[in-house]
Amino acid sequence: MPKSIISVVDDDESTRKSTTLLIESLGFEVAGFESADSFLKSSQLQETSCLIIDVRMPGMNGLQLQSHLAAAGYKIPIIFITAYDDKESRRRAMQAGAVAFLAKPFTADLLLQTVHSALPVQSGARRKLISLVDDDESIRRTTTLLIQSFGFQAAAFESAESLLKSGQLRETSCLIADVQMPGMNGLQLQRQLAASGYNIPIIFITAYDNKESRQQAMQAGAVAFLSKPFNDELLLETIRATLRDRIQCENGLTRMKS
Repeated sequence: MPKSIISVVDDDESTRKSTTLLIESLGFEVAGFESADSFLKSSQLQETSCLIIDVRMPGMNGLQLQSHLAAAGYKIPIIFITAYDDKESRRRAMQAGAVAFLAKPFTADLLLQTVHSALPVQSGARRKLISLVDDDESIRRTTTLLIQSFGFQAAAFESAESLLKSGQLRETSCLIADVQMPGMNGLQLQRQLAASGYNIPIIFITAYDNKESRQQAMQAGAVAFLSKPFNDELLLETIRATLRDRIQCENGLTRMKS
C-alpha cells in the first residue's frame, strides 16, 4: 500500500523546508510547493491525502486555494498554518471544511496529532467528539470554532438539558461545561452524568471562579477548571491531556480484562 502523500504549500522557504522535513520524519511521503499555482499544476495533486497550506501567500492565497479545490471537486483534508491568526480567516477556513487552523510557530507534536486527525477524514473514520455546554451564545460559537480548528469534531449545546436529550452524549469523548447556567448548572450536570453511569471527562469553564465550586468540581472528578477568558493553547493542551489519560485508562482496563 503506498504511503499517504502530505503536500505542503508555503511561500516561506524556511518554513516549507522545516515542515517537510518534520513530516518526513513522521514516516509520511511529503511534497513541498512554493505557491498554490505550482501545487495545482503538479502531479501530486491527485495523490495528496492531506494538504497543509499557509493562509497568506502571493498570488492565490490559502483560502482561495481551498475554495478552488472545493469547486473542482477535490475533497482533500486541509490544515491551515499561519503567522497571522485572525478570527475572520479562522472562521472562513473552518466553515469551508478545514480540519485545523494552526498558528505559527507550532510544535512537532501538535502537527503530528493534527495530521493523524486529518487523514481519517478521507477514509471515513470518526474524529474525537468534544461536546460543549454553555448558555452564552458568543462563547459557545467561538469555543466550538476553536475546538474544530484543533482537528476535533465539536457539538455545542445551550443547556445541560439539551445535551442530556441529544444523541451525541454517548459519542462524547470529552465534555466542556460552563459552571453557572440557567436551569441545571455545570456541577449538577456533572452529578447527573455520574449517577447515570457516564464516565465522560469534564473540563469546566467559568467567568466566576470561586474556590468552593472549583473544589466541588475537582473532588467529583473534573479534569480541569479553567477561568474565562482562557488562551487557545491552554484549552488545546487540556483537551489533549484529557483524551490521552482516557485512552491510557481504557487500555489499562482492557489489559486487566484480558
